Formats: sequence, structure tokens, C-alpha cells
Amino acid sequence: MAENRASGYAEGVACWVDAQLPDVEAGKRFYGELFGWSFPEEEPYALQEGEPVAALVPKVDGRMPTVWTVYFATPDAEALVRRIREAGGQIITAPVEVGEGEGITALVTDPEGAVFGLWQAGGHPGFGRRHEPGTFAWVQLYARDTEAVNDFYGDLFHEALFGPDAAPDFGRAPVSDVFPAEMPPHFLVHFRVEDCEEALAAVQRLGGRVQAPPFETSYGTVAVVTDNQGASFALLQRSN
Repeated sequence: MAENRASGYAEGVACWVDAQLPDVEAGKRFYGELFGWSFPEEEPYALQEGEPVAALVPKVDGRMPTVWTVYFATPDAEALVRRIREAGGQIITAPVEVGEGEGITALVTDPEGAVFGLWQAGGHPGFGRRHEPGTFAWVQLYARDTEAVNDFYGDLFHEALFGPDAAPDFGRAPVSDVFPAEMPPHFLVHFRVEDCEEALAAVQRLGGRVQAPPFETSYGTVAVVTDNQGASFALLQRSN
């Protein structure tokens, strides 16, 4: 079911993702073929059935990593940035307005250095569709100290993660569960697919590669891949 964009997203809910790429046109071909996204010239976003599901943006600095970034909703980016700093996180980019009233964004890290974004919605609430094939389905934080990061995010986003109406799509796990122990803590964006094996074959045909073959989790079958420019993401086949 599509999400109602007009309702917005509560603080701490993953509400948007973007990929910083050296070649946006190549990214459009890759993700358009893989997920069926369209990229109308007048829209800055990738669309699925006419609704925004992600953004592909050019890297402004070639030294920056080619990555997918998840953004968590907030009604007040300035206030949340202060809380993050007080809790031991770092501010990479202070809150700044995007476009003409689209919203306010900031880029931050948790105390372990995992990077994530904040989004204070204006004209752009975030995902128009999610939790459907070809759209955002989950984000997993791979951390060194899961107890510490649970405390950090639990304090920041308690209602979204643990409140009575919580329906979280944000998990935490040790880095070593999937990756080499020396890999830095990081967020891994998951996109839903109908068939993980078929999607893996498509990734490789389109020039991507497999980082971790399919494995079972509490939320479905997951495979970790990179696109044809090196940005990592995961494919998620739900078990129900």
C-alpha cells in the first residue's frame, strides 16, 4: 500500500534516501532497470508509479564516498542537531534549506561515526511509496557496540522505535555479523524485491556486484550488493 504523503512522518522514522554518485545518468540507467524507477526531467526524484521513492544526486567532491544515505524525519532539525551533539554525535553539515521550501536537511554521525541524515519536511514530505517492491523497505545499522547505539538512538527516537505506535524499519546489528570486523560502522539501505535471486542476477547483469550472498534475517532474506559505481545497498525479500 502506498503511504499517504500528506500525513508526513513522525520524528525518527526513516523518511528518505539518496545516493551520491559520480555519474547520475549511469545511476538512472542502473536503478531504472533494476527497480523500474522513472526519472522525469521536471522531477528531481526517482519515481515509482508516479510517487517519489529516492534521489540520485551528483557528488560535489570526488573525494567523498559513493554511498546511499538514509534520512530520519524531524520537526526541528536545529533542535535535533543540538541533541545529537550533546549525546556524542558529530555534525558534518549543519541544517540548510533545500530548494525553494522543499525542506531542511543536515548530515550527522552517531558516536561511532555512522553517517545519517535529518529531514525537516517542507514541500517534500519524503517517501511517496515505501515497503513495496522497488522501494525502501528497511535500514540496518551495523555497529561496533550495539548496546551503546541502542541507547543513543533510543534516546533520540524513542517513540519511533519503542513507542506504542512504533512500526520500526530500522535495525541494529554488529558489523561482524555480515562484514569484516574492521569495516567502519555504517547504515545499509534495503530495497524490497519480489525475488532476491532474480534481483541479484539483474544487479550483476547491470554491472553491479555481490558483497554478501543471500542470508536469512528476522525481517526476510537479504543480499548485500553494490551498484555499477560502487554504492552499497541491500536487496530484501520479505518472508510474508
